[in-house]
Amino acid sequence: MKMIHSLLARMPVPVKLGIPLASALLAAACSSAAASSPSSAPASSAPAAGSSASASTTGTVITTHAGSAGAFLTDGSGRAVYLWAKDGMNMSACSGACAAAWPPVPATGKLTATGGAKASDLGTITRSDGTKQATYDGHPLYYFVGDSAAGQTNGQGSDNFGAKWWLVAPSGAELTGTDTAAAAAAPAPAPATSSAPSSSSSSSSSNAGGGWS
Repeated sequence: MKMIHSLLARMPVPVKLGIPLASALLAAACSSAAASSPSSAPASSAPAAGSSASASTTGTVITTHAGSAGAFLTDGSGRAVYLWAKDGMNMSACSGACAAAWPPVPATGKLTATGGAKASDLGTITRSDGTKQATYDGHPLYYFVGDSAAGQTNGQGSDNFGAKWWLVAPSGAELTGTDTAAAAAAPAPAPATSSAPSSSSSSSSSNAGGGWS
């Protein structure tokens, strides 16, 4: 200790004054760095907020479309839905190959009725594979793979898989009339070809009118 006091006694006055000043500056710098580092850390580690805010769930919509045989049910995009005469009340008998040709209308989200459809008639059943299917007035609803666009009713009156398929009226009853408006919009079948030039030209002219009698 005597040696330290002796060394300090020999130091010039400016050096003696500089030691406490340097220590004070060093302490201030350390405290400033410690105060600033925590504030920047949360900014980099904070999770992005609202990443799933834009996700939305769209429910099944059943509405109506005006046809030549009367108004019938469609989904929200205008695709016709059908009932099957073989089904029981709130029970589907269509599975396997049948369900591949006549896909069940899925019951997703909240079922909504618009147009002439009645919300009170909408319902849901659970199929054998565990999926949910929309019903209307107790009838399980189906699409038809032969309908490729909104407004088409190519499945109307079909007898696939042993029973009739019908469009569904807003009342819930089967609509058995022919939708002639959809039939007129369907493409005409190609004329039969013939090896004889004269008969081919005759066939072509007879189909030029595109009649649907």
